[in-house]
Amino acid sequence: MKELQGKNVVLCVTGSIAAYKAADLVSRLRKRGAEVYVIMTRSACEFITPLTMETMSNHPVVSDMFARTASWEVEHISLAKRADVFVIAPATANIIGKAAHGIADDMATTTLLATRAPLVVAPAMNTGMYENPVVQQNMEILKARGAVFVDPADGHLACGDSGRGKLADVARIEQAIADAATTHDCDGLSVLVTAGPTREALDPVRFLSNHSTGKMGYALAARAHARGAKVTLVSGPTALEAPAGVTFVPVVSALDMREAVMSRLQGQDIVIKAAAVGDYRPAQQAQDKMKKKDGEMSVALVRNPDILAEIGQNKREGQTVCGFSMETRDLLENSRAKLEKKNCDLMVANNLKVAGAGFAHDTNVATLLYRDGRVEPVELMQKDALADIVLDRLLALRRGN
Repeated sequence: MKELQGKNVVLCVTGSIAAYKAADLVSRLRKRGAEVYVIMTRSACEFITPLTMETMSNHPVVSDMFARTASWEVEHISLAKRADVFVIAPATANIIGKAAHGIADDMATTTLLATRAPLVVAPAMNTGMYENPVVQQNMEILKARGAVFVDPADGHLACGDSGRGKLADVARIEQAIADAATTHDCDGLSVLVTAGPTREALDPVRFLSNHSTGKMGYALAARAHARGAKVTLVSGPTALEAPAGVTFVPVVSALDMREAVMSRLQGQDIVIKAAAVGDYRPAQQAQDKMKKKDGEMSVALVRNPDILAEIGQNKREGQTVCGFSMETRDLLENSRAKLEKKNCDLMVANNLKVAGAGFAHDTNVATLLYRDGRVEPVELMQKDALADIVLDRLLALRRGN
């Protein structure tokens, strides 16, 4: 998804050995649609060349505050105004200290002092420096002013020490930038999302499940958080990493998921039920592995609770509920019946037989159904793009639109 399309990111690269990772960060941001303008300190130029960053960004690199340029612009003011997000990555203890105390003695710090854009900072330094009370105090000063810090990782450092101070994974920095560039239209809202499959145990070895990977639900949780919501993600077993910043509640069975959801239901403003919950579970779970025998075997199944229907029955005033419907035939008829029976405000319907839709894909094709009878087809797109559309529609419903 190109959620940074039309956004300008000003990236300040400072004198850390991790400066080489800034090239990867620029590449990732451009793939998301951003225009990236790079400022390099003199120390940063000792670790990675401006030519590298110019090639990656497709824009001239600015490093010398007094350099003569072909166009007449006050460069630091121009970049400060252009920025939708200002990023310092990697950020040394030196620039963090300067930023905290308003020192402006080079292109990076003068531009930072002039911008009104959100600030994202990714520190990278020796463990002793990072843990120094002065550095910690300087970071707290910037956080109090609204700066977002992408905390460094623990690991082996270039100086030979091991500990905290290693630049955070570039994907985490990339996501923090995307979040900072996103309009926070979900501020103040609590959103609960369910995702993934459930597993219903037959014995200690085997279980009944489905092909859900959780990608749609995780995308919804990530985008809701990026837009300012307080997000709880209740997820069955998946191979995905929980989105940063969300409250993650792992579950296994349908009964586990019901308990996790219903115990948190009343505190939610929006509930999005994207999980593929098993409709049935074995009537009896064998305590030992069931051994293979001659002939056929049958397993008695009992109904699992209908979590979405229970949510609809217990929906409080002001609460907005969205369900997902996966069908292989009669998509609109079956999904409309589900919308009404389970008292949802919005139903996102998928046909498993449509190319690019359904389980395991990064894309989805959907039809949105509303209580007033409206039907809104949504073309093939990335799941995070669909997540934003679903959130847009839920917010509109809450506003009465």
